[in-house]
Amino acid sequence: MASPVTGELSAELRGFREVQRLSYACAEAVAAQLKPGVTEREAARMQREWLYERGVRDWFHRPFAWFGDRTAFTGFRIPLQFFPTNRRLEPGMPFILDMAPVFKGYTADIGYSGCLGLDPLHDKLLADLREHRELILREVRERRTLREIYQDVDRLMVRQGYANRHRAYPFGLIAHKIDRVKERRWSPTVFGFGTQALKGLASDALHGHRDGWSPLWSPYTFSDHPPQPGLWAVEPHLGFRGTGAKFEEILVVTDSGDPEQSAFWLDDDLPHVRRWNEGAV
Repeated sequence: MASPVTGELSAELRGFREVQRLSYACAEAVAAQLKPGVTEREAARMQREWLYERGVRDWFHRPFAWFGDRTAFTGFRIPLQFFPTNRRLEPGMPFILDMAPVFKGYTADIGYSGCLGLDPLHDKLLADLREHRELILREVRERRTLREIYQDVDRLMVRQGYANRHRAYPFGLIAHKIDRVKERRWSPTVFGFGTQALKGLASDALHGHRDGWSPLWSPYTFSDHPPQPGLWAVEPHLGFRGTGAKFEEILVVTDSGDPEQSAFWLDDDLPHVRRWNEGAV
């Protein structure tokens, strides 16, 4: 797989890292172009067009954009509310860009949180996400069950004074497995999700059900098992009243007996990690 000590990655993991870095580059490029009056739909289209120009033709899911209190999923009750709307960005508003492209057969699923201007509350949420990233890695290495780790993330959020907003996602997911998909020049989508990637997730769910594990990381009993080796797109999502913030990135889980090799984040050169390391928030 890879060595978190030497930084050496297998060819397979380099492929996943490439598409994850491409996705974050897209998020940063689009974020830099956002201005008052831009709608969520326009921001989602900007992400699609940027990635299309660089060769993306397939998706795990098409890009999302959430502005203002929609970053905290305020009032979300049904899945259709996740899709981009005509909500317009205003000065001081938080925003989240979320995309999951497939590139050269490799999948990524990322979330990028920003704000149009300065907001100390938003900065605090971003800073406090660091502890969640550390907790998740530590407890995966301890081989706690996914459900237990989810509950510990919940407890940490409560201590920090936040609401758990990933509970608003279908099945309350904090993460899901991702895999390679067969590369095609074009693949259809269903409700914004690529059919090729959904087939892979469904196959994992079928095999997992037979073997006692799930590709969905949730607070429910079907996630009451240790982390399954593979790649997981993990997205702890904090909310405080009308402001939300999250990151989403790939966690690699292996069957190694070496704790450092048993689980590691695929890449530490990501915008939120650089922000923490530079002490910007």
